[in-house]
Amino acid sequence: MTTSAIKTASKPHRATLVSCLALCCFSMVGSVWGANPTDFTVPAVGGKGAFTLSEARGRWVVLHFLLKTECPVCLRYTQEIQNKAASLPNTTQVFLKPDTEEEIRAWASKLPAETLEKFPIYRDAEARLAKQYGVPGGYAFHGQSVHFPALILLGPDGKEVFRYVGKNKSDRYPFEKLKDKIPAAKP
Repeated sequence: MTTSAIKTASKPHRATLVSCLALCCFSMVGSVWGANPTDFTVPAVGGKGAFTLSEARGRWVVLHFLLKTECPVCLRYTQEIQNKAASLPNTTQVFLKPDTEEEIRAWASKLPAETLEKFPIYRDAEARLAKQYGVPGGYAFHGQSVHFPALILLGPDGKEVFRYVGKNKSDRYPFEKLKDKIPAAKP
């Protein structure tokens, strides 16, 4: 895409072109340049422990980077994954939100308590982990600029094997396709 193509596009199309270009470039950051962290720890909301990547070695890890608290799509998506996660052997689901502890707690209260025991919501304060993994920011949501929704699959060695960055709040990677990415989950 040339600079002249962007300049000659109408304003709405220009914004879309620039956003798409940025999304394409930034979604490659972690996998192309190897910028992903080798280890990290994120706290579970409500003081229910923490998740440390190095302690999950030998397991597949799915990082779900969710949007800010006021996202009903994130809630439905989280419930769907939590309900189906048992069909993915040797896999840990890590749901990450960039909000305050209180905001996440209020949001998570809409999820069944027994499910939260198995699949806690972890706090990615100020989206630091999302940034370390190169999840692009700049998505306008509820009057704020936040990172795009993303899913990153880490292999048993902790290295990234797949990523999907959504284009908007409703664009999520389907569970059945995720299942196909994990060799142990294939029949």
